Amino acid sequence: MSNIHPTALVDPAAELDSSVTVGPYTVIGPHVKIGAGTTVGAHCVIEGHTTIGRDNRIFQFNSLGAIPQDKKYAGEPCELVIGDRNTIREFCTFNIGSPGALGKTVVGDDNWIMAYVHLAHDCVVGNKTIFANNSQLAGHVTVGDWVILGGFTVVHQFVRIGDHAMTAMCSLLFADLPPFVMCQGQPAAARSMNFEGLRRRGFSPERISAVKAMHKALYRDDLTLDQAAERIAGLTEKTPDAAPDVAMMLDFLRQASPQRGIVR
Repeated sequence: MSNIHPTALVDPAAELDSSVTVGPYTVIGPHVKIGAGTTVGAHCVIEGHTTIGRDNRIFQFNSLGAIPQDKKYAGEPCELVIGDRNTIREFCTFNIGSPGALGKTVVGDDNWIMAYVHLAHDCVVGNKTIFANNSQLAGHVTVGDWVILGGFTVVHQFVRIGDHAMTAMCSLLFADLPPFVMCQGQPAAARSMNFEGLRRRGFSPERISAVKAMHKALYRDDLTLDQAAERIAGLTEKTPDAAPDVAMMLDFLRQASPQRGIVR
């Protein structure tokens, strides 16, 4: 295959589309599958049961599909699954899943992942996210769509981050971060909602007003979480267009861990 540099070591059992490009000194293991149009830079190691979709740009010095940093792992065939059109910059480490949990680490489509990002075992990342340099996710973290993580953000294991949420640089997340919320601090505290991001994504003024009302209920009016959820549920009567946003927020709050709670 002319797209594979002669110094690259690609196992004969690996399944690479004929249009895949592989750079110098990269190592690709026997259980790896890579889809059409994906480019892999120099000095990468892609191993384990790893499936990578179409049109991804994987820059040099990445480690994808290594075993989890979990002492319980004993060689089980867990997975790493990466979707389409992702950009993965230098020195990222994505581990496979672990037994007894999800069993796979999942990255969706159209994500922009900057240098030195770590995704531990059993993380699930949605679509159209941006992870700035040195964002670090512990095991079992779930990240929704359109999330932005500021540089050096650290996320505790099992934490969930809702759609359209955003963290400032050096944020430390010990609790679930609800949809739309912008947070900052160590530990992170809610600062506002991601209104500018919503405008850029085409949210109508009415939907943004509903998100403002959610923020007021959760963070301004000294309500319990149950009281805030009850008030949020009533927003669909005033703003029917915001019904999907309200449903997403209520579903997220219902699943909040009693131990961790939400960022407040």
